[in-house]
Amino acid sequence: INMFVYVSDLKAFERRLTEYVSLVIVITMADKMLVSVCTATGAWNWLIDPDTQKVSFFSSLWNHPFFTISCITLIALFFAGIHKRVVAPSIIAARCRTVLAEYNMSCDDTGKLILKPRPNTQ
Repeated sequence: INMFVYVSDLKAFERRLTEYVSLVIVITMADKMLVSVCTATGAWNWLIDPDTQKVSFFSSLWNHPFFTISCITLIALFFAGIHKRVVAPSIIAARCRTVLAEYNMSCDDTGKLILKPRPNTQ
């Protein structure tokens, strides 16, 4: 019975770890896509506007609030550390590997557990 509990606990841990890693990947991709698309769309509209060349830089930014807000948001997110979230799944996996090494286990980048053979003790 103890072995069954041990295996079911491992499966539950693996399932939760893979769910968490996949969720972090999805959120990270959504953040990158949203910010990138908004900034690119605003930049395109800002660049194709014929008035951009005729007015000063700050007046041009004032005339294109979507682009201005997108750029300010992108800069604020960068200073807040969003660039660290891009590598968050690999950081989570590396930390789990460090902890799991004490139990002769490891995990891949998706959170799947890897059971290692027991070391020979004599």
